[in-house]
Amino acid sequence: MTTDIKTTTKPFYNTTIPGDWEVQHFEDVADIDKESLSGSTSKDYEFDYISLSDVDSEDFKIETTRQIFANAPSRARRIVHNRDVLMSTVRPNLQGFSLINDDAKDLIASTGFAVITAKKCCNEFLFQYLFSSGISRQFYQLLVGSNYPAINSSDVRKLKLPIPPLPEQRAIAHLLGLMDTIINQNNQLIAQKELRKKWLMQNLLTGKKRLKGFGGEWKEVKLEYFIEDYNEKPAEGCNYEVLTSAKTGLMKQSDYYGNNRITNREDADYNVIPPDYLTYRSRSDDGLFTFNKNTLGITGLISGYYPVFTIKYGDIDFILMYCNFYRQKLTKYSIGTSQLVLSMNALKTAHFNLPTKEEQTAIAQVLQAADKEIQLLKSKTEKLREQKRGMMQVLLTGKKRLNN
Repeated sequence: MTTDIKTTTKPFYNTTIPGDWEVQHFEDVADIDKESLSGSTSKDYEFDYISLSDVDSEDFKIETTRQIFANAPSRARRIVHNRDVLMSTVRPNLQGFSLINDDAKDLIASTGFAVITAKKCCNEFLFQYLFSSGISRQFYQLLVGSNYPAINSSDVRKLKLPIPPLPEQRAIAHLLGLMDTIINQNNQLIAQKELRKKWLMQNLLTGKKRLKGFGGEWKEVKLEYFIEDYNEKPAEGCNYEVLTSAKTGLMKQSDYYGNNRITNREDADYNVIPPDYLTYRSRSDDGLFTFNKNTLGITGLISGYYPVFTIKYGDIDFILMYCNFYRQKLTKYSIGTSQLVLSMNALKTAHFNLPTKEEQTAIAQVLQAADKEIQLLKSKTEKLREQKRGMMQVLLTGKKRLNN
């Protein structure tokens, strides 16, 4: 239950806070980097080490590595206790923050973190405030114009936060923590569904498991039996949208970059890609030749490094999934050393065991259903995060008050 903000208010950045709240510096309510290992620490001292890459701000998980002081990274110095807040001071805008909720024994963090030990406020409230727009604006002011996106312990001590009475701090932290729990539970369900989809792919795309109604041996064929290259270049003066490849598939380059990065098409090599045609990254440093389908419903232009092809026989969605599943295997058909190149002609020569078109379609439908289920859960996560951001905006500024 909430009530409106009190009539007596105080200014705080671009908003106001209730009159019974206090604006405090971090150093007023917490110890910053209270304890550190010294150079005289025993060389045999063993500890669990937290590096900057070990903190996942999406679900607040922490991965540690066991270290011996003699061989540990030189940045392994910050002593961490239970209930401490870890705040990444390198690119803090990326929100590499975590609250230690386990019994922390022999836990050491990188000096790339500030270790915050609350003493005059609720540590859960302080932790939640690190994700607020109020702290983001302070990070921006500290980092703007800097050549290196980092702040130091002195900067952390001078950060400001609005502090409500302690019971209200706990109530706000509890409510926002419940939202985190709901989000994490949904993410755990996503992880389970992704593992199930991976299992389905490993079994259905290899023929280890067959769908009901299908039998017989898969036939070994060359991909040229299924695919046909499409070699259309843009006509002079054409107004096709330039497309780019992203993790989620092809998208307009103007959406990806915020503007159209290619301004002189006559000087660049492009391929035309109609709707529902396939393309792939033909040059790779890691041997993973990512395949994408043009699902945008428009004819567009793609870099000349992305060959375009269509399916002359078979199910297009199955072939797309199949090529991505076996993309590591395709490296043996490529040429090059530091950078592998997979030409369209080389792709056509690839040998694979493939089912009939009818079974291809059935397999694709099962995997698409699994993927749709995952995407719906991911959309739910994003909606929950948006809901939490809205709650933070009103609760951490006092625009809405919690009675108890």
